[in-house]
Amino acid sequence: MSTARAERLVNLVLALLSTRQYLTSERIRGIVPGYVDATSDEAFSRMFERDKAELRELGIPLETGRNSVFDPVEGYRIARRDYELGDVELAPDEAAAVALAVRLWDSPELTGQAQGALVKLRAAGVEVDENAATPVEPRVHAEPAFAPLLSAVQQGRVVRFDYRRSSSPERRERTVEPWGVVSWRARWYLVGHDRDRDAPRCFRLSRVTGPVRALGRAGAVTRPGDVNLLEFVAGVGGERDPQPVMRARLWLAEGRAAGIRRHATVVGRRTVADVDGDVVELDLWAPESAADWIAGHGPDALVLEPDVLAKAVADRWERVAQEVSR
Repeated sequence: MSTARAERLVNLVLALLSTRQYLTSERIRGIVPGYVDATSDEAFSRMFERDKAELRELGIPLETGRNSVFDPVEGYRIARRDYELGDVELAPDEAAAVALAVRLWDSPELTGQAQGALVKLRAAGVEVDENAATPVEPRVHAEPAFAPLLSAVQQGRVVRFDYRRSSSPERRERTVEPWGVVSWRARWYLVGHDRDRDAPRCFRLSRVTGPVRALGRAGAVTRPGDVNLLEFVAGVGGERDPQPVMRARLWLAEGRAAGIRRHATVVGRRTVADVDGDVVELDLWAPESAADWIAGHGPDALVLEPDVLAKAVADRWERVAQEVSR
């Protein structure tokens, strides 16, 4: 954010805090330094709309209303009672948990939001050490559809997207009234009312292809009060398909990778890089998350086939190596 815009936003907040009346946009344009630079009414309107959106994103409670029924246009103000922040106190372990959460997200959109939350805590006097060393560096990877779907849930807007079932490469357009986004068994799901099927459904975010388009007005969708999103996803098995997507063949180091062995069948023996091990086969329903699962076993698990799964696991190892080298 430029210095000029930051100063303008501060001046706007001060002006809206200092009055109990609603100030119209024209009144704001005349009294708040920075808006006089607008070269036209249209330029001022664009500038003011961006500033309002920025304030709301920062969590500043911007109210809209009229001082009387005779006022022809709406105005704006900030209620001091809603703006002032109460005392925030975090114990050392709580502050450490916040710092860990900030480092958790492996997504540009959510990383920015987490950093914004950190700035607000520091502004409230809470010192959070985000650079403290941790024995484990966790990462939560969010699919590209995560941010727009979460935004649609928060705004209560209908969404439309192309969706692919794992049992077929065919993509179908779906129109959904979104109720929430949840994580179950290391996968992200959208739960909502599917207008095409006229029934509640859950959708795995990794199968959403292309952009997510928000439709209609905000507030049009309301989540039913009796729906537990996590129970719904678990109850339908995360929309598991009746047939596995692929059958994989892996090499597992002898006595290692017990988590994979519980789901696999040993079909032979092989030595890899002077290490003895078993060749196993297993069915996979979710290749995307299976690649994460297999990569987590490091050198104890090697994908022999199919090649697409082997490449997916190698990509994840390369990403981890790049993170470590930074």
